[in-house]
Amino acid sequence: MSYLDKLNQRYATKAMNGEVVPQEKIDTILEAIRLAPTSSGLQPFEVFVITNKEIKTQIRDIAWNQSPVTDCSHLLVFAAWDNYTADRINHMFDLTNEVRGFKNEGWENYRQQLLAAYTVRDAETNFQHAAHQTYIAFMSAITQAAFEGLDSTPMEGFDPKALDEILGLREKGLRSTLLLPVGYRDAENDWLANLVKVRKPLKELVTTMK
Repeated sequence: MSYLDKLNQRYATKAMNGEVVPQEKIDTILEAIRLAPTSSGLQPFEVFVITNKEIKTQIRDIAWNQSPVTDCSHLLVFAAWDNYTADRINHMFDLTNEVRGFKNEGWENYRQQLLAAYTVRDAETNFQHAAHQTYIAFMSAITQAAFEGLDSTPMEGFDPKALDEILGLREKGLRSTLLLPVGYRDAENDWLANLVKVRKPLKELVTTMK
């Protein structure tokens, strides 16, 4: 099955059967998230993997009672940095230098540019920028799940402040942005499972300018 075949097969699963996904498949999804591109390579977010039933139940209560939250195997919570700080920016630049084993003048100049630009902005502007980066990694997770033959349900429908409280995110300098239940579909109880995928035709979506 090709990559596009798998994307055609996937859908926002509305019912899951609770079957546990092998950890090695979850690990590939997490690695796909880790490898996703982000602005300036800062990776300004963290991902929480939740299998605890009590915590999932609490989250379902503040996520419009969506059943995949509790019926999934693993619930992934994406949480963006609440702000860009000098410590956070420097950590990623220092990590790059450590992994590559050398310093680059252009790279160090770029560090200073980011420090000068990001650390003077207000926290909400910086959070919104960081939050946008989670969507890129989120799509990597969704597509890797499809590649692994798993189902997932992209979710923005939850109370982020309540979720932050449940997971203690604000104390960690984080704010929740997205939920991704991962598991296996319960096709018999999922009204969407057998419906044809509907997307705009390319002629309505794409404009080619020569």
